[in-house]
Parts: sequence; C-alpha cells; structure tokens
Amino acid sequence: MSGPEKIPQFHELELDHRILKAVSKLGWEQPTLIQGTAIPLLLEGKDVVVRARTGSGKTATYALPLIQKILNSKLTATEQCVSAVVLAPTKELCRQSRAVIEQLAELCHKVVRVADISGTTSNTATERHALAERPDIVVATPAKLLNHAKVDGVLDLKKVETLVVDEADLIFAFGYETDFKALLKHLPAIYQSVLVSATLSDDVVRMKGLCLHNPVTLKLEEPDVVSQDQLTHQRILAEENEKPVILYALLKLQLVRGKSIIFVNTIDRSYKIRLFLEQFGIRACVLNPQLPASIRINMISQFNKGTYDIIIASDQHYLERPDNANDQDKRKSSRGDFESSASRGIDFQSVNNVINFDFPLDVTSYIHRAGRTARGNNKGSVLSLVSIKESSVNDAVEKKLRVTFSAKKGDTIIKNYQFKMDELESFRYRTYDAWRAASRVAVQETRLREIKTEVLNSVKLKGYFEDHQRDLNALRHDKPLRILKTPSHLSDMPEYMVPKVLKRVVRSTTVSSESSADAKRPRATTGAKAAFDRKTNDPLMVEFGGRRSSTRQKKKNNF
Repeated sequence: MSGPEKIPQFHELELDHRILKAVSKLGWEQPTLIQGTAIPLLLEGKDVVVRARTGSGKTATYALPLIQKILNSKLTATEQCVSAVVLAPTKELCRQSRAVIEQLAELCHKVVRVADISGTTSNTATERHALAERPDIVVATPAKLLNHAKVDGVLDLKKVETLVVDEADLIFAFGYETDFKALLKHLPAIYQSVLVSATLSDDVVRMKGLCLHNPVTLKLEEPDVVSQDQLTHQRILAEENEKPVILYALLKLQLVRGKSIIFVNTIDRSYKIRLFLEQFGIRACVLNPQLPASIRINMISQFNKGTYDIIIASDQHYLERPDNANDQDKRKSSRGDFESSASRGIDFQSVNNVINFDFPLDVTSYIHRAGRTARGNNKGSVLSLVSIKESSVNDAVEKKLRVTFSAKKGDTIIKNYQFKMDELESFRYRTYDAWRAASRVAVQETRLREIKTEVLNSVKLKGYFEDHQRDLNALRHDKPLRILKTPSHLSDMPEYMVPKVLKRVVRSTTVSSESSADAKRPRATTGAKAAFDRKTNDPLMVEFGGRRSSTRQKKKNNF
C-alpha cells in the first residue's frame, strides 16, 4: 500500500500568478491539508462539502478557487454580473469572508470586486448602491440577500455560477432555513455549490440535499484539535471563590503572556470580570452580542490590532445546550444569543492563550474554544479553571482528547498547572474586595451605560430625536449611573506581596516595562524648578517678554 498522498504546493494548484503573489504576501508557505485536497476539486467545478476543524483555513479553501474561476470567466464575459454568492450566518463572519477574499484578490487590479451587504453599515441605500455596480462576489446573510433579491432591478441572481455557504451547520440553527429555501428559487438551475462546516450535523445533511448535486464530501482524517506540540492543555483545580485570585495572579504577574481570550458562560459574568480587572489597571473589553454589529466588529478589529490584549467573551448558548434539546426550544432563542459565541467562526488573530474562567458545558464547546488559538502554524495554550462541579465535563474532555491523540495508558492530555494557592495568600484580601465591588448592580449599570451611549449615538434614531427633542433631553438628563470607583493603589503591586518563588520571574518580566515607563514618566522636580518651568511655559509670559508674574509667585519669592 502506498503512503499518504503528498499535499501539493500553492504553485502546483494552477492558480493565477496574481493570486500566488497575494498568497506569498500573506506569508502562507504551503496549503493546509483541507486546502490541498479541496482546491483541485473546486477548480474542476465539482460540488463539495468541506468539513474541517476550526483554524484549518476553510475560508481560503473556497476563496482561492472562487477568484480563479472568476478570472477565467472574465476572459470571455460580455457583461458585468454577480457570478458568486457567499452566505454566512452572522455579520462578523460576512465581514471576515469579504476581508479574506479582498486580500487574495488584491493584485487583480479591481478585476474581481466584492460587496458585503450583510448590514454592517445599517444603510440600505448604501447596500443597493454597491449592488448597482454588479460586484462579482456578494457576501451576505441569507435574510439580507433575500430581501434585496425580492426587489425588482436591485439584485439579479440568475447568472450566479457558484454558491458558497460558510459555517453551514449554523445557517439553519440561526433560523435562516425558510430564507435559505426561498433564496434558492432566485438562483439558476445549474450552479456549483460549496458547503463549508466544522461539523457534519443533520442541518448540513438537509442543506446538502437542497442545493448540491453528486457532491464530494471531504471529511479528512485529522484531529479535532491541533497537536500537543502546537497547543498545550492545562488546568487548575479551583473553587469559584478562588478563581478571581488565580486570574489576578496570572495576569498581574504575567504568568500568561501575549493576547488572551477569557471565556465565561454568561454575559453578566463577562462584565463582572471586566469590572474586576479594571480595578487593578488591567484593560480588557467585552464581546457583548447585544450591542450593534458595527460595535462588535470594531471591538474585534481593535483586539486584532493590539489595542486590547485581553478580550472577555461569552460562549454560544445554543451549542452548549444538551443534544436532546428539541428544535422548537432552540428556535425560540434569540439570534443575538447565537451570535454571542466567540468560540465559533470569529477570526481572532494571533491569540496566544485561551483561559476558561468558566469551564465549557460540553466537549464540543471546549474544542471550539481551543480553536481560537494555535491557528495556522502558531502555537498556543488552553488554561482551564476547573471547580468540583465542572470536573465531570473536564473528565469527558480528557477522554475525548486521549482518544484523539491515541494517548498511552496513564498519560494525561490536560496537565495540571503547577500552581500553589498558598503562595497567593497575600492577594486574597484585595481580590475579594474587588470581586465584591463588581456587584450585580455595578454590572447592570455598566450595561445600561453602554445601552444609553449606543442609543444617543444611533444613526437610526437620529431622525427620531430630531423630531422628539424632549425625549432626547430626558435621556441626556436622566439620573446619572453610578461608576465603579477604581482605587489607584490597586494598579500597583508592592514587592512584598509577590510570592518568593516568583519574585525572580516577576522582576525579569517587569524590569524592561518599568524602565521604559520611567523613561516616559517626567522626573520629579524641586519647587524652584517647577516654578521656573511654569514661568517658562506660561504663554502670557512669552507674549509680554517675561515681564508678567502673578501675585502668588511674588509672595513666594519674598518668602
């Protein structure tokens, strides 16, 4: 029997030289397993179901052949038309798909044009203007695309050659089944279909029967998570009252370095942790699904750019439901709850650590959370804080990982993080006080403040407030919300509080940052030097040639 077939390189996939240059510019050295297997099939025009784990490069898997197909059709095309549709379940995923396609088509000199009409601009006129230019690729959610397709003369889908459904296992789960079926009636009789999914659920099987013809299903023999050489799994056994102390120590002592995602199971819990960390001068942002999509997208963008190193995210409630939950109960959940997940789809870049402050409620959620780090060829770590009541799920995850990696008897995949709670005794009082200060009332008022700000800045409500000035004034002069006080001394950590075993480590990690901060911090000056600086920097003194001096300064000099 011959060995495994070698994965072809990008230059062996018969891609245009402009696409290859864009791939090289992005720093992609070689295709992933799913890319090397699926791209040749897609270039042949076959219908394909792509099943691959999170972080395996599924977006580029369909984007590369899609761009190549459009470049080929442009050679003989007689008119500009929409030739490809990419569907995704959320606005964030639509934006990410559009961004990847634009990066890969960057050197095609606007030959391939992409339009995202998922509603991130909240402006229907802008979306229709984009469609009026007949882009080659339209990216949208099923409901948004159907709304435009129903309007005569806005969007013609009869010449579509390719339909791509990204995160196909979530389309029906997000309540788009009716919209998807209605949308298929606007497509031509013959077109190529691509379903991309992390799992092959029953919804994917039903969708496969609706829009695919003699498809090739790619379910590659690869683990659900990356290898242990690339991704480490660790845990700390701790009860609920010990978790804040541990989180404070991990971040303040820089025991975890780089960009981190802290996962919790509820939205209120994420705000509580943010308020807790802010009291110690640790900046973090919350990925709140109940805020407008534009705000969420901006928050993810800021995290990817490095404005924030820590993001606190609530997991997706739908995926954490027991498998026996009936479909009717699932459909009753709001679409905002579905979009609350940061464990699926959203492209967080260069994440070094995933911290499970709340352990996920099932094995699938753990795997998707772990997929937020160690993407591509980067390394990462998953650190979980596990209480007694969460130990059963932890054991199930351990069993799944042992089977995945074919571990030997007695070997454990999730290692115990070497952490002695006795060493953190000096942190307990300040962390307990800060955790209590981030009360339920403080969380509610923080969320109300965000909602109030969004209402005042809403573009959709601008016209309403212009006609109802009284409502605007009432909102502006509403009872001020209480702001959680953050004592300045909590942001500093005295050396006597640092555990002895960690003092050497902490010094090595903080010396460089302290030295750079000292260089930027103004030096302490004497009273005379301060008075001289005030006089020199006084614009009135400069204007009148230095003849002006205040009465206070004269008294000081006489004294």
